[in-house]
Amino acid sequence: MMKRSKPLNKYFDHTLLKPEATRPQIKKLCLEALEYDFYAVCVNSCYVADCADMLKDSDVKVAAVVGFPLGACTTASKVFETEEACKDGAKEIDMVLNVGFFKDGRYDDVRDDIRDVVTAAEPYGAIVKVILETCLLTPEEIEEACRLSRDSGAHFVKTSTGFSSAGAKAADVALMKKTVGTDLQVKASGGIRTLETVLEMIEAGADRIGASASVAIMEEYENER
Repeated sequence: MMKRSKPLNKYFDHTLLKPEATRPQIKKLCLEALEYDFYAVCVNSCYVADCADMLKDSDVKVAAVVGFPLGACTTASKVFETEEACKDGAKEIDMVLNVGFFKDGRYDDVRDDIRDVVTAAEPYGAIVKVILETCLLTPEEIEEACRLSRDSGAHFVKTSTGFSSAGAKAADVALMKKTVGTDLQVKASGGIRTLETVLEMIEAGADRIGASASVAIMEEYENER
């Protein structure tokens, strides 16, 4: 096994973002996160308060997605959703890049979109991850999106929503890490279902892993030890 900077369980944002997710399923997600001591759970904003309540006596954080999954809502909408999620207890905000604006070369608008979310999260001590949706971008665009995220004050760049045409690829993670260096962290997410894939992402430079299969991956890891 490769050398990691922290225990494997602490890489995981244990994730449930399906539109049909129910409160009992969210409760199960939180109980699993407590059992495995994952870094965070990642949920849609309507479930942030429930998760914050269930996890209040633990160090498992709550991450909320914002502008999910398209990133194509107004900046004001993203700011409002960020503030609501933070008030409900979110300590991390995973916002979706406005890919259309980015593709159109509207870099100032993209910068403002990210910066306004960062500003909204700041009073609550919440960090912001920018979901680039790498499957829709060329390598050069991935680099530019990373730079825009860095310049806008974000704390992470993240590969994917898991709702587009493809998920995380190790090559994209490596490119993102090379671009941001130590300025930002990198989260790999989307289609990560095996221990082998997790280790590939970490080897490529991922600081965090978003997965709905976190428990199965940890079980696989424990069985191989």
